[in-house]
Amino acid sequence: MAFIGKQPTIGNFVKLDAISTSSTNTYNLTLDSVAFSPESPNHCMVSLNGVIQSPSTSFSISGSTITFIPSSGTLSSSDSIDFIMVYGNVLDLGVPSDATVTNAKTNFVSTSSAAGLQIKGDGTTDGTLQLNCSQNSHGIKLKSPAHSASASYTLTFPTTDGSANEFLKTDGSGVLSWASAGGSNTPLFFANAGSATSIANNSFTKVEFTNEVLDTANNFASSRFTPTTAGKYVLHFSVGLNTSSSASAVYPILFINGAENGNATRIRKYHNGGGGSIQTYHTTAIVSANGTGDYYEVYFYQNAGSTKNTYNSTNDTFFFGYKLIE
Repeated sequence: MAFIGKQPTIGNFVKLDAISTSSTNTYNLTLDSVAFSPESPNHCMVSLNGVIQSPSTSFSISGSTITFIPSSGTLSSSDSIDFIMVYGNVLDLGVPSDATVTNAKTNFVSTSSAAGLQIKGDGTTDGTLQLNCSQNSHGIKLKSPAHSASASYTLTFPTTDGSANEFLKTDGSGVLSWASAGGSNTPLFFANAGSATSIANNSFTKVEFTNEVLDTANNFASSRFTPTTAGKYVLHFSVGLNTSSSASAVYPILFINGAENGNATRIRKYHNGGGGSIQTYHTTAIVSANGTGDYYEVYFYQNAGSTKNTYNSTNDTFFFGYKLIE
């Protein structure tokens, strides 16, 4: 609302400094020793000698001075100005006095079409929210992108506070979730053979890796890797086996969720250590785990005519894997 002349003082009800009377009717009005100018006599409550004075009839206001209008004569040192209260313009909401707005009055309510609280810019500076320290001597700020960016989006926070070393990532639509920090390829594991596994003739047999060397997230158990974080994983396995030249099919294979994963992870090439000695079979696969139940095991097939045992050397029979950084 525009005003002609001085804009009215609004809100901020105050009690002015005490005044000692003397042989005059005009006195200076101050608040904390600073000159104070009420809007008009009607904005003031004045008590003189225990009697509330009538505005404009018993006193007048001009700038920062008050002039009493007694029925006769002037005031003297025996008179007492008990108090002068200034109430501002009570017809408007005005500016609340310091420390008068309580927490109960700041429960902002959001709707489907409007935010509960807006921090506005002033035409030059972007809207900024500051969070102060306990002493209000410094703080951090959250600031809107510049006007030139024409940015308008909503960020929705996760339902939990995440785990150590995680960061917030977006799904591209503003929905945030916790993810492993960049530079980390966990979970990862490494296990090797603590004892030999007997591989029956002409059948798939699960290879046992009983010596667990590394398991960062407890995802490897009973020779099975069950990653609980979704993503792509590198899995590598090697199996040493003493076969014979009569075998026509000898290979390890990656089983996913208890089933053969096809020729993609079936290896027939091997390091030949000489007839009748240990042959080492190995392969590497990249798999996509859903993080909610997918599991991976190494099986072995051979048809040499009789049961064969894996070689339990830690250099020949092992299984490891890790998450790729995406």
